[in-house]
Amino acid sequence: MGKGGCQVARETLVSALDNEREEKIKNQPKFYWAHDEEPHRRRKQEILSHHPSLKKYMGIDKSTKYKVAFWVAFQLFSLHLLQGAPWYTWLFCCYTLSGSINHMMTLAMHELSHNLGAKGVTSNRLLAILANLPMGIPAAASFKRYHMEHHKFQGEDVVDVDIPTDAEGWFFHSSPRKVLWCFLQPLFYSLRPLAVNPKEPTRWEFINIACIIIFDLSIVYVWGVRELLYLVVGTLFGMGLHPVAGHFIAEHYVMHQGQETFSYYGPLNWLTFNVGYHNEHHDFANISGKHLPDVRKIAPEYYDDIPHYHSWVKVIYDYIVDDGISPYSRTKRVTMENKEIDQLRARGGLVK
Repeated sequence: MGKGGCQVARETLVSALDNEREEKIKNQPKFYWAHDEEPHRRRKQEILSHHPSLKKYMGIDKSTKYKVAFWVAFQLFSLHLLQGAPWYTWLFCCYTLSGSINHMMTLAMHELSHNLGAKGVTSNRLLAILANLPMGIPAAASFKRYHMEHHKFQGEDVVDVDIPTDAEGWFFHSSPRKVLWCFLQPLFYSLRPLAVNPKEPTRWEFINIACIIIFDLSIVYVWGVRELLYLVVGTLFGMGLHPVAGHFIAEHYVMHQGQETFSYYGPLNWLTFNVGYHNEHHDFANISGKHLPDVRKIAPEYYDDIPHYHSWVKVIYDYIVDDGISPYSRTKRVTMENKEIDQLRARGGLVK
């Protein structure tokens, strides 16, 4: 094909993408729409050009596997201690203790999805399933697949299932409904991917499901149904209207226009593998949570002067009471044609 033919092909491609972008924006006008690629790839290159010493922090955190093993064992020990406890003690511990620990395990799964807990992909997958066990609901394998796409295609319509659907934005717009939305976060995080960007399950999902079923049946056999509920309900509490779950909102909900990723520098980072350092994490997804504070310390000019938070509880409160913030308060973009999205889906996504 001559130069003229190449130029026509490029113009056709751009035109198709532009038309699809205009159509998507027209159909969902209440979201924030960006017209460039996700910002963190560019930020990483720029930060590394000024601070090449950050490369020494890239790699695994050997302590992660010990943390996971300890807290899984602690949850099992809690089941023993709470046998015969009155319902109000059970409920209090279910929300505070089980909710916090199981949410911590979801963030261990997050750390391990980036292969930051051990050498080798398989070792990280197995550790993630171990972290998943006390949650009582299979999640580790599927989470990894969707989370990798969230990073590479942040905000991409259809692909990034971290973004609420248009239906969520339409319905959960008032303060009472936003409270309900917070309670139902576990439901949306589990069902939204199936509705927006479904994937064929892989062998790792089947392994994950089998491990959870065996674990759950073992809990019922050794301790009883009440103890299994302690784990499962704790997971739902911890991912719902719970202080630690404030990171779901804090990370990418646009509370300050012009910015789509936000960090949190508060004490709950101690329980969450420093996931609050979220700009740092998206800039350097190959640096473990242990060293994300070092990223901010070495390159403060990229983090200290942009909006950030010190309280996830305050973030939840603001989200609920501020009429200008809703599930629509997310940044979306269209950088892929529909056929490219279909091809990605046909391949099983970035990760199988």
